[in-house]
Amino acid sequence: MATKEKNFWIFLIFLLSGLVVGGLLGELANKVDWLWWLSYGQSFGLSTPVTLDLSVLKITFSCMIKINVASIIGIILAVIWYRKV
Repeated sequence: MATKEKNFWIFLIFLLSGLVVGGLLGELANKVDWLWWLSYGQSFGLSTPVTLDLSVLKITFSCMIKINVASIIGIILAVIWYRKV
């Protein structure tokens, strides 16, 4: 009897696509009066970049994550879709 093995990388792709599509829809919903609540969210991360200067090589790192209600809904739908596939 063969078992259906699910791959972590495919799950990560589903999760990130739900996050990106949900975030995009949340930003678009901000312009519609009765859908404003989908764009409600929070941003967190490094607001000022961290720079490592090694004279020959300069590395700058910064990361900001913006989560809104639509992106959370997108993540939930992506997990449900992944379980059905």
